[in-house]
Amino acid sequence: MDVRLNYVQAGEGFPLVLLHGNGEDHTYFKHQMEPFSQVYQVTAVDTRGHGQSPWGTAPFTLKQFARDLKELLDGLGIRRCHLLGFSDGANIAILFALEHPEYVEKLILNGADLDPRYVKKSTQIPIILGWCAAWLPARFGKKARRQWELLNLMVTQPHIPPEELGRLTMPVLVVAGEQDMIREDHTRAIAAAVPDGRLSILPGDHFVARRNWREFNRTVLAFLRGEEPGKEA
Repeated sequence: MDVRLNYVQAGEGFPLVLLHGNGEDHTYFKHQMEPFSQVYQVTAVDTRGHGQSPWGTAPFTLKQFARDLKELLDGLGIRRCHLLGFSDGANIAILFALEHPEYVEKLILNGADLDPRYVKKSTQIPIILGWCAAWLPARFGKKARRQWELLNLMVTQPHIPPEELGRLTMPVLVVAGEQDMIREDHTRAIAAAVPDGRLSILPGDHFVARRNWREFNRTVLAFLRGEEPGKEA
């Protein structure tokens, strides 16, 4: 492993691992750490090039982030966990669970997409324009290059065939906001494609874990307890 990922831990019990989204870090889950750590050993990770984790020299891809996660979990002695990912973190979680299902007891996907074309155009078009505008400066400066690589993740990744989700045999909760930047029909299709999938559409936007955290937390904890996950629109 060419980087040592930064992470924070709290609580005791069965491991629950949290993966943030693009351009963020583990502090995205500031409203989850304390309540979740009352029940679980919570590990919130800074993915490669985010927060206090180094950029490293390996390819800056979601698949690489999933490989990084396995190395981190192995280093921590975590061989079975609940895995919760938000946005790009949810996409990483899918890739990880497909490759290493034996590590994942239950999977929570918040704001996931299988392909960039399922992001609403009102969100994706400005990202694509920024990606194009950043391409030339990225040839000449390290900071600009890194900004372009972050945008590149959102423009070009992931590409997960929907039929692959049929291999996810663990219970999966798919969560999104009513005004999410991911198309609702796509969110519903993800939940429907998983053999043991559940769907919860909550009031709010893409950032429900931050902006509607009380309902988000109740929904996630209910799912982890084996109860009905909450509201389905």
